[in-house]
Amino acid sequence: MPPIILTNTSIKLRIQPDADAVANAAAQMIFERANDSNDRFSICLSGGSTPKALYQILASSLYSQRFPWKRVHWFFGDERFVSHDDNMSNFKMVRDSMFDHVPIPEENIHAVNTSYPTAAEAANDYEQRLKAYYGSQQMEHNKPIFDYTLMGMGDDGHTASLFPGTEVLNETKKWCDAVCGVKAEDRITLTYPVLNASRVMMFLVASKNKREVLTKIVNGDTSFPAARVKPWGNLIWLVDQDAAPVVAST
Repeated sequence: MPPIILTNTSIKLRIQPDADAVANAAAQMIFERANDSNDRFSICLSGGSTPKALYQILASSLYSQRFPWKRVHWFFGDERFVSHDDNMSNFKMVRDSMFDHVPIPEENIHAVNTSYPTAAEAANDYEQRLKAYYGSQQMEHNKPIFDYTLMGMGDDGHTASLFPGTEVLNETKKWCDAVCGVKAEDRITLTYPVLNASRVMMFLVASKNKREVLTKIVNGDTSFPAARVKPWGNLIWLVDQDAAPVVAST
């Protein structure tokens, strides 16, 4: 079944039948883009159940022997300030679902180092490593850092660890920052300037509890963190039927 594409809004939505279809469509799109590239290829990862399914699909026999693992680099849009062996860790989730099952060079996995005493130190370390990979201390507008950035959205409209009402939403200089006191565990998140420096940004949104916020976003409400991203390249929203918004008539 082909996706339903809604274009009578500033946001283009590709609506899939269910969450599994969202994950499969995302896997195919990422594979095609990575496979067509000739140089190193960078992907910024997201946590969550639908991305987890996507990672499992990429590690499956459908893609594992065809994906260009050796030249793809993997980054994280955000991370919880916990051990890499903690079940709350985004790194652990991706490692268990994909990294451990495919031939990825260890140096191509750029995880947040959460062994620092504070989340702020971990964020600063990740920022410096991002800049080293990028090859510059300043973002150059004609040189995106990520070829593909995966994003999720919470039912409060947050994305990565950019939560409503937090100071990090207004950060314009730091590439990575600590987010403390919002959740039980501290977080490390990439900021808008770095997330936006993407050739393709893809939101994966599934389940009914996301429909209300997504409806507000596609109808022009920019108060939610997920609505404030402005990637340099293409913005894609892959959405399942349960999360599909009600679009106001024009």
